[in-house]
Amino acid sequence: MTTMQENDVFNAFHEIWDVPEQTKTGPLEGMTVAVKDNIVTKTGTTTCGSKMLKEYKSPFNATVIDRIQDAGAILVGKTNCDEFAMGSSTEHCAWGPVLNPWDTTRVPGGSSGGSAVAVAARLCDAALGSDTGGSIRQPAALCGIVGYKPTYGLVSRYGLVAFASSLDQIGTFSVNVEDSAHLVETMAGFDELDSTCRDEPAPELTKHLHKSIDNLRIGVPSQYMGNQNTNDVEAAINAAIETYRALGATIVEIDLPLTDVGISTYYVLAPAECSSNLARYDGIRYGHRTDKQCKDLFELYSESRAEGFGSEVKRRIMLGTYVLSSGYYDAYYNNALKTRRLICREYETAFKKCDVILGPTTPSPAFSIGEKNDPLSMYLCDVYTANTNIAGICGISLPCGFSEVDGKLLPIGLHLQGAWYDDANLLRAAQMFQNSTEFHTVTPECVK
Repeated sequence: MTTMQENDVFNAFHEIWDVPEQTKTGPLEGMTVAVKDNIVTKTGTTTCGSKMLKEYKSPFNATVIDRIQDAGAILVGKTNCDEFAMGSSTEHCAWGPVLNPWDTTRVPGGSSGGSAVAVAARLCDAALGSDTGGSIRQPAALCGIVGYKPTYGLVSRYGLVAFASSLDQIGTFSVNVEDSAHLVETMAGFDELDSTCRDEPAPELTKHLHKSIDNLRIGVPSQYMGNQNTNDVEAAINAAIETYRALGATIVEIDLPLTDVGISTYYVLAPAECSSNLARYDGIRYGHRTDKQCKDLFELYSESRAEGFGSEVKRRIMLGTYVLSSGYYDAYYNNALKTRRLICREYETAFKKCDVILGPTTPSPAFSIGEKNDPLSMYLCDVYTANTNIAGICGISLPCGFSEVDGKLLPIGLHLQGAWYDDANLLRAAQMFQNSTEFHTVTPECVK
């Protein structure tokens, strides 16, 4: 893997492994796949981009790892991510920020930034990531590739280090829709080790992938269009709408008034679950343990967690602990659960009028490293993606245009959302667009 090591000037990989000889045949035979550093593998370490798990070696593989290896995929290494998957830029990684291959002064998005960059820079064929509020689709958009988040429960989460268990979902990065469809088709299906996994066989995602959907109805929410987007993003999305119209699709105006509420709902639910899931990292049962001499158990916990966790993880743990605390549970967490139900109903109503929902993945192209120092401005990067996770539906981002900034092209992502377990039609709708455009064939200068 010397060539990959030399070409990874973007800090995409935490570890690069020697590629073994092909030993298994199957639908993924020969496909090189990188793995986000929060999905456990027996090979190498699983650090979640955190000093807390600096040298952790898993004694088992995640279910998805066993399934893709059995299908012939070749794992090439672990990719860097925001610490414990908490971030939208992959700047919050204990092993340094990941750089966007289109412009190395800019972020690749997050939290699965390393996986996105590995595919965008053509260091591997595809990559696995996790998506809790947009962590696959947002970096895919900023790096000009395909990022697919399946419906919650379609793919086993066994072996995914938990951030927010009711929102987390393993998904894929690839250059084209077809590779993502093949990967998820292989990974999907019931897993008795994951109680949230749907008790049904894996769906057929590739069988009719290249067949156009007759009378496709595309819903465009008014909340996704307007001044909150840059001019180039707005123009690219309008052009994508016209592409679908030319393919015979019917464009339907829909209303998703809770779009803006999604971010505040997400940042109650996700930190609440995070504070519970990360309580196990105390320096005794799991994770980094301080070398300081501590006078009691409380000080040992405090020092170990202070040294092991980064600032963003600490922020979310404290926020989550606060919203779950006595006197605030009903005001924050319970109300967020009620709002979640309303968001689900809003999507139910929308999908009676349309087959897929179309909009931008992000309001703007990639921003400069260090530009968004205010946490709130960073959180707003996921304004169009967070509700997909809150509702548990499927979503995909694919390239739909470019913005030229300081003489460099920056990709723009088209976001399609599908109804619960309607992943096959979501992928077909995405394939229809890709069959009619060339955006996915354009590569960063570093690839040429």
